[in-house]
Formats: sequence, C-alpha cells, structure tokens
Amino acid sequence: MKNQLEKEFSPYLKQHEDNPVNWLAWNNESLQKAKIEKKPIFLSVGYASCHWCHVMAHESFENEETAKIMNEKFINIKVDREERPDLDFIFQKSLAILTGAQGGWPLSMFLDENAVPFTGGTYFSPKELHGRPSFNTVLENVSKVYQENRDKIINQAEQMKEVFRNLNQKNAVLKQDLEPFIEKIIKYTDEVNGGLKGAPKFPQFYIFDAILHFFKKTKNKKYFNVVEKLLLSLSSKGIYDHLEGGISRYTVDEKWIVPHFEKMLYDNVQYVNLLNNFLSINQNDYLKNKLKQTIKFINSEFRTVNDLLGSAYDADSDGIEGKYYVWKYKELQEILGKYLDLFKKKYQISEEGNFEGSNILVENSKINFEEHITKIKDLETRLLEVRRKRTKPFFDNKSQTDLNAYWIYSNFYSAILLNDKILYEKTLKNFKNISEIYKDKLFHCYNEDKKVEVFLEDYVYISLLLLTNYELNKDISSLDKCKILMDEAWDNFFNLNEIILQKNKIKSNDLFIEPIDLNDNNIPNGNSIYLYIINKLNNISPNVRWKERIDKLSNSFHSYLNSNFSQMFSYIKTLDICDANITVTINSKNAEISEKVKELTVKKFMDNATIIYKEDEGEDHFIVCKHQTCSSKLKSLEEVSSYLSNL
Repeated sequence: MKNQLEKEFSPYLKQHEDNPVNWLAWNNESLQKAKIEKKPIFLSVGYASCHWCHVMAHESFENEETAKIMNEKFINIKVDREERPDLDFIFQKSLAILTGAQGGWPLSMFLDENAVPFTGGTYFSPKELHGRPSFNTVLENVSKVYQENRDKIINQAEQMKEVFRNLNQKNAVLKQDLEPFIEKIIKYTDEVNGGLKGAPKFPQFYIFDAILHFFKKTKNKKYFNVVEKLLLSLSSKGIYDHLEGGISRYTVDEKWIVPHFEKMLYDNVQYVNLLNNFLSINQNDYLKNKLKQTIKFINSEFRTVNDLLGSAYDADSDGIEGKYYVWKYKELQEILGKYLDLFKKKYQISEEGNFEGSNILVENSKINFEEHITKIKDLETRLLEVRRKRTKPFFDNKSQTDLNAYWIYSNFYSAILLNDKILYEKTLKNFKNISEIYKDKLFHCYNEDKKVEVFLEDYVYISLLLLTNYELNKDISSLDKCKILMDEAWDNFFNLNEIILQKNKIKSNDLFIEPIDLNDNNIPNGNSIYLYIINKLNNISPNVRWKERIDKLSNSFHSYLNSNFSQMFSYIKTLDICDANITVTINSKNAEISEKVKELTVKKFMDNATIIYKEDEGEDHFIVCKHQTCSSKLKSLEEVSSYLSNL
C-alpha cells in the first residue's frame, strides 16, 4: 500500500504525502492492517509548525533507505496531534511510563499489532549520536525484538492498561483549603526573570491566572508581584514580537530572550486572557498596548478563508529557524541609517547579536520609553515592512473549535476593558459566524473539506462562549444552547469509574485505554471549564442535575489535587470560584444603566462573577450576592458601584 496521506486534509499530514514511507492515517482500516499482517506499528505524532518534526522528516522520512526498512517491517501511521489530542495525550503518557523520558514532538512510538505501545522516543537522529543508535538501527532492533518476542509483548498489554488505571492517584479528601497550593507554586517562581525557574522556559499561563485570582481574593501583594513580573518580562523580551505582536511558544533560556520562534494560537489566547485579568485590576498602559497589538495581529494574521482562526505559524522560513524574525547588525545599519543609535535606546542591538550572530529584538530595561516615541514607531514600521518581504513562515490554517471559541471569548472581555466598541462589534460578528458554522453539529477541526470528530474541550469552550454571550449580551437562546451542550457533554464524556470527564467520546474510543486527562496542557483542562460553566448555570437557573454534577466533580477534583496539583491550577481557580459564587442580578428595563452595571461587574470581577438577567415586575433594581449573602435591592448605578467596590 502506497503513501495514503494525499487523501488527508491536515496541513501536517499533507507535508508528508510525498514521503517514500507508506504512511497511513490513524483509522480502523490501518489498525486492522497491522493485525492482519502481524506487524508492529510505527506511530509518528507531530504538528505542522513543529521544527524537530521537520528535521526528522527531512533526515529520515524522505530517505529511501530508511523508508524501505519502515515499509518492510512496520505499519506506519502518521498523526496530527492537533486533530487527535486524545491520542497524543495517551501516547505521550505511554512514553513516560515505558522509558521514563520526557515527551515532546515528534513523538515516535512503537505499538504492537493491537495498537498498544511497548517502546518509543521522540526525535531519532539518522546517525549514531552521543552513544545513541541511529534511527535505522532502532528500526531494525525494534523489529527484531518484536518478531522474537511477539507473544510476550502482546501479552504485556494488560499490564500496560493496569499502569494507566493506577496513574491518577486519589486521596480521601472531600474539601480542603486551596490557598496552600498557591503558596507551594510561588516557591518555584523566578523572582528575577518572571515565570517558573529554569530553562527551557514556558509561560504556563494557567498557573499565573490562578495566582492572580487569589491576589484578587486575598490582596496578598506577593501574588500580584509574580504575575506582574511575568507579564512585564514576556512583553519586553525576545519571546514577544515587538514589531507585529504575539508571543512565541517558549524560550530556550531562562531570561525569555531566545524563543523557539513558532507562534501558537493557544499561547496567544492565554496571553491575552491573562492580560485581561491583570488589566482589570491594574491599568498598565504598557501592557495595554501589548494587548492591543497582539489582538490586532491574531485577528488579522491568523484569519482563514472561513473567517475562523488557524492554529500556528512555523518557526522556520527557508529552512532556517527564526530567519523571518532576526536581524543582522549591518542590515539594521542599512535600513535605519542615522537613526540606529536612537533605535538602540529602546532595543538591545549589537554587532555580535544575541542569537547566532543576529539580533532578536529585546527592549531595554527602561520599558516605559517615551522620548522620541513617534519616531521609534516609524522605525519599527520600517523594519516590519522589510520583514514582510521575507519568506513568511508556514501557516497551519487548520481551525480548531476549542481555540477559536476561547479566542472570541477573550476578545469580548478585551473589548470591554479597552472600551473598544469596534473590537466588540467585530467579536460579536465572529461569535455569530462560529455559531452559524456549528449550528447543526460540533467538530474539533473544521475546514470545508473535512470535519474531525469532536472532543471534550470543543464542547466546553463553545459552551463557555455561549454562556458569555448570554452574560454580556443578554442572549437567552445562547443560554439555552449552552445547557443542551452541557447535557450532551455529560452523556458523551463522563467516565463513571474515574468520576471525571474523559477527552474523547466514550462510545467512539479507539485507543487501548480511556484518555483520562487531569492536566492543564495547552489550554485549561476541559474538566475545570465544565465545572465552571455548570456552576454558573446553577446560579442562573438552579437545577438538581447541575448541583449533583457540581458535587461529583468538586469532590473528585479535591481528591486528585494532592498528588497532581502542579498541573491542575485551572481546577484550583474554578473550585474557589464555585465556593465564592458571586452573582450580579440585573432586573432593569433601562438598557443604558444595565450596560453600565455589566461593565462595572466585568471590570471588577472579569469572569469570576455570574451575570443574571431577570424581568420581574415592579421597580428596576440590582442585587449582588457572594457566599449566598445578598445585598438589598440596589436602585441606582451609584449604589451598585459603591457595593461592588466594598465587596
């Protein structure tokens, strides 16, 4: 069977359609082929903007000799991790269990003919390197071991399943104080550079979002300081694109200077979301400008033909990592001329550079640079014009439902915080567009030619957006649709044994084990968002089914926290929100005052409070509640403002 990837629509899979490897997609036919031929499976998982995926593809998958070994001895399956996050999750976990190695991409796993893993790795070099065998040698050895020990390897499957079942350790805890978990993680924060200590350095926004939430609750200044430090560092260093906006995925160093240059939608939506939350309590003009710039960049440069957003920009252009973004000193001299010295007042520029002889733009420590600001903006524009003439990095235009919904949700709050009516109207238009696309059925990835099966995160983030549209725009139909989707999600994803929702639909699971994912990964975990939503629904429309689910999930989350808290900070935040249960009820026919109360609520609490609309007869009024303790009927905007400010 020849390479079958020409039939696929994933940009990542299409990148491999001309490989001499006889790649198959992950489906029942491919899995059955392994059983019939009694061959092990070589599973390669990656994504379109993955640098080391490209390297391994060029070195090995385009090599005729390597392809010959793969084709003769394995059933070769290629997977886009963004199309199958459940599969990626399970096999990344498998790698850690089998080898103790840290996962990543490309993920290279060897599975038995029943699709149960028995060994694996990430990137394999075509040559022997640092005592590690070449990829061809690995292939030959794995094939030999499998043929000689086939029955034994197959019989180990049940043992592998048992290890997975025992991964998620529970404690006999029904409820506990949550702030100590914040105190624990604070010890690992980098006081000098921001973020968590060490390198490579990832922003891990969900951790700092939870820390900021607890600052709002406790007014503990050290919580505020670590979030401020992170945002100022990210926004001023090399991880941020100062010419166009947006952040890269991570940096290889601890000072946020040298990025891995790929730009992911999921990183940027969380960056924007954390900026929103921070700006709701601190009107930092510098960070506000970064927010505006990033929103503009994402809304224009990530836009696809169906008016949704794509997934990512590659790190490479012309086969060179970072080439699109960095500057030779002589190049800057030629472009900026006599203004180079002025430009150096804002940016760290040198002849030797800070990245392989070139310069990544990093702001000087005095970030509030005001002198000559107009001229410097002109110089930045000049550089951007030059940069746009370069070969642009590859764009993965695959539209993921969960990320698109999360982005629109964040933009609603950005528009309110920035008092940007144009952005608000554009966001409302984007909401109507995604609602129309998914009015009949949800999918995980969308394009006009192929629709990929839906996952838990798609359900919850679309539901979050619908609920937000109700709260911000008084759209009852969105509220009704949200309720329907929350019931469907429970029916499709709730795992009775683990008392938690799994990543894929229970009835359509094609993996050797159920994907029970507790962790916050690219975005906050679907389980924590599900709890957040049904808690709000119970505030708006109290119902026994919401309450029962809240109790089940809350108890389950608490039981997991002590053994897995470092990856569960969105849960910690959500559990605390559920405990506080702040509500603002608007019972007014005066649209102008209602709008102002809504804006006051957002600017005070962001999304931590539930906005409820009532249309009772009688005098217009507003009621604010916290911990089931409510105000009297507040009759004016001034009364609401005064009450909120003291809450």
